[in-house]
Amino acid sequence: MNQDYIKPNAWSIIEEGFDQNRVKSSESLFSIGNGAMGQRANFEEHYSGETFQGSYIAGVYYPDKTRVGWWKNGYPEYFAKVLNAPNWIGIDVFIDDIRLDLKTCKKVEDFTRELNMKEGWYRRSFKALLKNDIEISVTATRFLSLHFDELGAISYELELLNSNAKVKFVPYLDSGITNEDSNWDDKFWNTTNISCKGNRGFIEAHTMKTNFGICTYMQSEILLDGVKIQEAKSKKTDTAVSLEFENDLKKNQKISLIKYGGYTVSRNHKVDDLAKAANLVLDKASDLGFDALLEKQKEAWASIWEMSDITISGDVKAQQGIRFNIFQLNQTYLGKDSRLNIGPKGFTGEKYGGSTYWDTEAYCLPFYMATKNQKVAWNLLEYRYNHLEKAIENAQKLGFSNGAALYPMVTMNGEECHNEWEITFEEIHRNGAIAFAIYNYYRFTGDYSYIPEMGLEVLIGISRFWHQRANYSKKKKKYVILGVTGPNEYENNINNNWYTNYLAKWCIQYTIEQLEKVKDGYSVDYDRILAQTKLTTAETDLWAEVAKEMYFPYSKKQGVYLQQDGFLDKELIKVDELEKSERPINQKWSWDRILRSPYIKQADVLQGFYLFEDHFSTEELEKHFDFYEPFTVHESSLSPCVHSIQAAKLGRMDQAYKFYLRTSRLDLDDYNKEVEEGLHITSMAGTWMSVVEGFGGMRVLDDKLHFTPQIPKEWESYSFKINFRNRIIKVTVSTKGSSFELTGSEEMSIRVNGERVVLIPGEKTQG
Repeated sequence: MNQDYIKPNAWSIIEEGFDQNRVKSSESLFSIGNGAMGQRANFEEHYSGETFQGSYIAGVYYPDKTRVGWWKNGYPEYFAKVLNAPNWIGIDVFIDDIRLDLKTCKKVEDFTRELNMKEGWYRRSFKALLKNDIEISVTATRFLSLHFDELGAISYELELLNSNAKVKFVPYLDSGITNEDSNWDDKFWNTTNISCKGNRGFIEAHTMKTNFGICTYMQSEILLDGVKIQEAKSKKTDTAVSLEFENDLKKNQKISLIKYGGYTVSRNHKVDDLAKAANLVLDKASDLGFDALLEKQKEAWASIWEMSDITISGDVKAQQGIRFNIFQLNQTYLGKDSRLNIGPKGFTGEKYGGSTYWDTEAYCLPFYMATKNQKVAWNLLEYRYNHLEKAIENAQKLGFSNGAALYPMVTMNGEECHNEWEITFEEIHRNGAIAFAIYNYYRFTGDYSYIPEMGLEVLIGISRFWHQRANYSKKKKKYVILGVTGPNEYENNINNNWYTNYLAKWCIQYTIEQLEKVKDGYSVDYDRILAQTKLTTAETDLWAEVAKEMYFPYSKKQGVYLQQDGFLDKELIKVDELEKSERPINQKWSWDRILRSPYIKQADVLQGFYLFEDHFSTEELEKHFDFYEPFTVHESSLSPCVHSIQAAKLGRMDQAYKFYLRTSRLDLDDYNKEVEEGLHITSMAGTWMSVVEGFGGMRVLDDKLHFTPQIPKEWESYSFKINFRNRIIKVTVSTKGSSFELTGSEEMSIRVNGERVVLIPGEKTQG
């Protein structure tokens, strides 16, 4: 834990007191989004202190030219940048011509932020003494509408506390913005048209190179003592448009600015119709008004929470943590559009560039399958199918052939756009995560249709890659995979990463199984796929040989699979022997020292034991957990959740709880000292898994749903719901036992602690 200023609360994230040193951290923590756009919690009014301004639009990016010290053949030409979009939230405020700026105020009191997760809104309030000794109070509320996902709304209320004064509001749009992480300080936006009509303003712009058309828009109105007043004066510059409202106020009089704004995008509208589309959104917003829009927001979030909430009794910090994670996941991705995916920072920052990593398939898919419906999960898989041709191109650039597919480590459009050699070209295990997601989707939903329609072609491309990437070692008389980086990114360019080799073997065998299944049951699809891929039995026989003879490093002395060939050559000093001042090592040590160390960033061998738990005995898991976890520094956001699940599997609930608390409050407590850069969105799905798969023990085995419920001693009870094959099951676990409730019309059987339990709709069944 590196910060502790967020107040414990079951449904809200609350900050009290103004501290300039934590402004950027809070901008991340209080971020809002609606799946189509999002923004950091920047102040509406001007702020001259340190800030990280950021508004983002789903799917809109810029191909920032790669910048490296030494160019290597095969490098991607660009690193995708999630673009900081034109700013629509800005409201300059002047009190007797003094600009409101919390950095320069004489005094700021009663400063409070609240992110209400239950209802989906963000509010900030404070009292400020300006340089001219006028005291004011401000309450600003805003949300991004789930009902109209191109719309955001702000209510900015100001009251004079100690004197009369002239109050001027200047709401504005600004397209003259930049990215914090630009490689070359390129101009990302080209502004093409700025216009005003009445109390509405519009900026039309397009992205350079990618040519996404955007209309950023706003409408503002003033309410004085609850009554709407006056039209505004407008002003335009080359990159901005503003409206000006000026009023004389008396002491204790309140004035409010209501501002609607957002983006219409060429991904969804014709470029020539963007302003027209914006006007239509503003017409709908005006007809409803701020309060009615807020009520719709509350209704939409109530519907989301009805299915996705996890309740925890007896531990407020744990409850706050899990809801924060679930809230941010739903703000980032709602599953409506198969062209979109889940970025590692979502709408909260720019780090990591592209919108997809292997995190989506390995961590996020289970959450969306269980808390939404199979269509949402299907859309995530369809995203990868739509990028298959690009994955084949990615492999071709590296010398692979015959339709071998290497899915990108980072992407916006299927093309690899990450420019760190050891990740882009060596962290090839991401291919296996995509294949596993196809298997996992069918295992959980029971819907096989994706495989003959789309998935088998993906599996063939991936298996072709593994076949070509492995080579035969005469010395070992086995197939080996050399020069890779496994999930543990603290080892680069190593040989025979166990996790990577195991995935390769499994992928090939699973693909061959699905070929036979599609051949038997979906002959039309089978003939189409074979004609398209030109796959032959001779080729699959070669694949099978690679899988059969795959090499796995193993230590007889230790009785464990080795993370890679040279792991035991390292100086095996455990993490608990390190001085605290040395942590985190990624911020204290040279990269050379890290690479030579035994320290593991996140689950690697144990990641394999997590995905393929049913391939190994509990005793094998225990032996590997006891060997590898003591060397794990957990400096990846993806690490604590896997270890929490496995500790629970081993019955080590104290350890499981410790890891759970770390994963659930990773950002709230800033464990990795980097929250100001944005939140760790994709790892938040791992937090959900820690409860459902870890403490709840949920598994799908032999086509049946299994639970082995446990409860941390710190909790009184917890509950969650899952949508399993279109049947909703509520699981409640307390210190007295567990119970299950089924929604639907037909009974179903599950397994609880290995015993068959029949669930009857509408009845609570004890486990």
